[in-house]
Amino acid sequence: MKSLTRHLWFSTPHRRDYLNITPEVEKLVRQSGVKEGLCLVNAMHITASVHINDDESGLIQDFDDWLEKLAPHEPVSSYRHNTGEDNADAHIKRSIMGREVVVAITDGRLDFGPWEQIFYAEFDGRRKKRVMVKIIGE
Repeated sequence: MKSLTRHLWFSTPHRRDYLNITPEVEKLVRQSGVKEGLCLVNAMHITASVHINDDESGLIQDFDDWLEKLAPHEPVSSYRHNTGEDNADAHIKRSIMGREVVVAITDGRLDFGPWEQIFYAEFDGRRKKRVMVKIIGE
């Protein structure tokens, strides 16, 4: 069995950002040489998420608006976690959007459904964070 583990690092300029990381993950799948297997992609920070969806700007803005309504950043005083930090909302957003995705690898390529792309979602940005990509298979 073959395996490859790599870390992707991101530092976003805004508190909340959504990055399509599919090209970086596809490159790692090619480097791994795995033809049939699985690719795990997960955020290694509790205020960021990895998820799969359509890369369409209106949908991305809809998600951001929806998450901000569910767990608004302001007022930070409304959260008990915010004692010295102001990121309680980011923890909640991460729980909603999830930690990781697993994508099948078939014939050496990520086996997506129509329009599917992998996103890194940042909810407490402006500092360096990582995403782990682990590829296993034959």
